[in-house]
Amino acid sequence: MLRSVRGSSNLPGSVIAPLACPTNTRRPPLRLALLATAPALLWLALFFVGPMLLILGTSFLSRGDVGELTRPLTLENYRRLVGFGVFGFESLYPLIILRSLALGALTAILCLLAGLPLAFFIAGLPPRWKGAALTLVVIPFWTNLLIRTYAWQILLSPDGWITRIAVALGTVESGAALYPGTGAVLVAMVCDYLPFMVLPLYASVEKLDWTLAEAAADLGARAGQVFRHALLPQIRPGIAAGVILVFLPATGQFVIPDLLGGARTVLLGNAVQQQFGPGLDWPFGAAIAALGLATVLAGVWLYGRVTGGREEVGVV
Repeated sequence: MLRSVRGSSNLPGSVIAPLACPTNTRRPPLRLALLATAPALLWLALFFVGPMLLILGTSFLSRGDVGELTRPLTLENYRRLVGFGVFGFESLYPLIILRSLALGALTAILCLLAGLPLAFFIAGLPPRWKGAALTLVVIPFWTNLLIRTYAWQILLSPDGWITRIAVALGTVESGAALYPGTGAVLVAMVCDYLPFMVLPLYASVEKLDWTLAEAAADLGARAGQVFRHALLPQIRPGIAAGVILVFLPATGQFVIPDLLGGARTVLLGNAVQQQFGPGLDWPFGAAIAALGLATVLAGVWLYGRVTGGREEVGVV
């Protein structure tokens, strides 16, 4: 019907335009919008904003003689967090912060290097196999993280087949285990967080405009140039989302470092865990948790800056 109206030369453009592009620019009433979003806003206020403000307020309190929260308000917890303690400068907690950020960044980089080829491989499969491939990617989530971490202890033990291969290659002495250590923590974190990288990457790769790559190849671009100029700008939002989804939880992880790293691999999550308990230093633990929250909010802000909420088109 619309095609027949457009094909008629007797109708003016002012009549055709409203028929072809009906629009409704009226906004819903403010009361209706608030009513629709009230449950979500209430949920966020009770279980996100409220606890976050409680943790932030606790971080400025002092610890009493038996561990109770007391006044006066102080910045001493944050000074201690950056290394300025009662007995001068102490590098313990600055090293924990740097170790957490470095291990989280390295986990994100390794997941990106492993997840990008996997995302392209799944996107290139026939449609009937894509669902099965994505199911295989998320299968680890069917098992509890604690159980998966205990499984890594078995695999990296002296009798595990991974350790036996390492012994055969001469990288590990016979009878030694591959954990506790930073390497064991890194391997387990990469395997656990890889699906968080693959899924957003696959969503971006699935929507690629391959005509840009063909045009770049026709103009003489090499394979690396085609990827960098024609494909990479299109999947940049997926890369940003995957890096944020991996880096933030990896920075605050405490189960994997606690079971596979021992006392030698303490991250922010372990430092928070060690401060909460009867008679412990809750204000200092709240300061560490506030730093973790600030890291999360900074990551969300950075993701918004990188993606900008708009599609990016590569130009060769």
